[in-house]
Amino acid sequence: MSRPSRPSRPSRRTVTTGTLITAALAAGLLTAPTADATGTSGTSGATGTRIHDIQGTTRLSPLAGKQVSEVPGVVTAIRSFGSARGFWFQDPRPDGDDATSEAVFVYTGPTTPSVTVGDAVLVSGTVTEYYPGGESAGLQSVTELTKATWTVASSGNALPAAFTLNAKTLPESYAPSNRGGSIEKLPLRPGRYALDRFESLEGMRVAVRDAPVTGATSSHKDLWVTADPRHHRTARGGVLYGSYADPNAGRVKVTSLLPFAQRPFPVANVGDQLTGVTAGPLDYDNYGGYALQATELGTLADRGLKRETTRKQRTGELAVATYNVENLAPQNPQTKFDRLASALVTNLASPDIVALEEVQDDSGAKNDGTVGAGATLKKLTDAVAKAGGPRYEWRQIDPVDGKDGGQPGGNIRTAFLFNPARVSFTDAKGGDSTTAVKVVRDHGRAALSASPGRVDPANEAWENSRKPLAGQFTFRGERVFVIANHFNSKGGDQGLDSRFQPPARTSEVQRGKQSKAVNTFVKQLLAADRKAKVIVAGDLNDYQFSPALTTLTSGGVLTDLVGLLPAKERYGYVYQGNSQVLDHILTSPAMNGRNGARGKAGKSGKRTDYDIVHINAEFADQASDHDPQVLRWTP
Repeated sequence: MSRPSRPSRPSRRTVTTGTLITAALAAGLLTAPTADATGTSGTSGATGTRIHDIQGTTRLSPLAGKQVSEVPGVVTAIRSFGSARGFWFQDPRPDGDDATSEAVFVYTGPTTPSVTVGDAVLVSGTVTEYYPGGESAGLQSVTELTKATWTVASSGNALPAAFTLNAKTLPESYAPSNRGGSIEKLPLRPGRYALDRFESLEGMRVAVRDAPVTGATSSHKDLWVTADPRHHRTARGGVLYGSYADPNAGRVKVTSLLPFAQRPFPVANVGDQLTGVTAGPLDYDNYGGYALQATELGTLADRGLKRETTRKQRTGELAVATYNVENLAPQNPQTKFDRLASALVTNLASPDIVALEEVQDDSGAKNDGTVGAGATLKKLTDAVAKAGGPRYEWRQIDPVDGKDGGQPGGNIRTAFLFNPARVSFTDAKGGDSTTAVKVVRDHGRAALSASPGRVDPANEAWENSRKPLAGQFTFRGERVFVIANHFNSKGGDQGLDSRFQPPARTSEVQRGKQSKAVNTFVKQLLAADRKAKVIVAGDLNDYQFSPALTTLTSGGVLTDLVGLLPAKERYGYVYQGNSQVLDHILTSPAMNGRNGARGKAGKSGKRTDYDIVHINAEFADQASDHDPQVLRWTP
């Protein structure tokens, strides 16, 4: 993990043999006939400071900022890489209080500590509370010893038994509540809350057995597993995030302390399994909360997860897809364009209309004033044609430089691809980055004043965020309005594992305003023509149960099609081991039949068929971090 610079003066001290042996025997660290392998029996411990005294019964050490001397324990793991090196040591003689951890990390900075796993040590140093990412990040702190010195009493000692994480030892309730305030000073209740259980095990050896993978291996060489295999599983082996009340307490991140040359980190997809035992100290970092730092890795069992392919639309069906292509720019490798093209042609069966998100300008992340994206879109559409797909045309509006958020210099925007052999685009001049598109009447029906046009771009809701792109299409004589969206991200929200509970979701405020703006525009279309066919699609960066989606669908003007799917299939993005919904396709009442949107023909003969096509989010090898979606609609 990344840490701010701070002094560290680790060393190994030398004392007389007699003094060292006496202290070690008193602490129960030397192998003796009266002690068992776990240290739960034998002679009584020393009267000095023990690790459980340092850790205490809350998230903050009662000894923070103080010096401690000759704290006994056995070295259980060493971090010998990066700028945050050090070792964990654990007291083999616990105090019997579930709330107090028996292990702590000794931080040695960029210096590899001169200890070996199995060493019985006496450590002196300063008790420190370290906040990954800085205290303002809102994460929990890690209790450590810094400016440490230590002595080694003996080597080759048995390690304390690992605490097994499973459905019996992890409560289903995730976190205590303090009305959004810090929970740091609340007494730990590890039998009631999973976050308290994890904190009570901070630094200690923990283990998972035969653990299903719920978050694929990332570029950081980590993955997520669940220690509760029966809880909220998806149809393809993940863990479903279906409400704020239940963020799935059994999720644990797994990283490795083993040299990759000795034991390569497993490349796993969702649904695979780490068979056998995976064990190591329980750490906490700014890349995703509590993490099992493995000194023992289970064997990867490949469950053969396959990428999905949706069916091809029928002649009389309009197919509309949405796909976040993750900062697509001409500078990306050709392989990315080829994979996206293959997905559009093969996995999505060449949709008639595609709403794209995260299309960057022609210079990519280079901040040089470029705003046009013609080269980006040409490279993608050329790749589609080469892959055997249609010769897509595109429509988009260049943003004002630096005003739409995203990667600095990238000028990401939404864009339309469409197959002119199947649909026609109604071009109406007047659309630009700052002019709001209006709803007008045309031959008794709703129409757009500009196509493509931006929806309410001057609204403060779109500050430093992408503006919705509205386009007017015609399919088999039917006028169809498509609004492509990319709402503001969740950046700045407190994490599920935050020390503030319940965590604040501050980014929701802006998405709520964005939802209201789009909802208002859809109402204007329906006021002009109550039978208007409207599709709202894109990366809304929020869940189907969120306030933003409630606002977007208010008044019955839109139906979120994710509700058509069985509950176990409602996801298209995986974050910290949770399979969740961020992308959506919504439709107006005229597209849904008399009984609303459904997966089979309604009484009116209308048909709305919707599919989330799982090709990215569950896989270690991704062309994007989002799964695309497709709607098929019969007029």
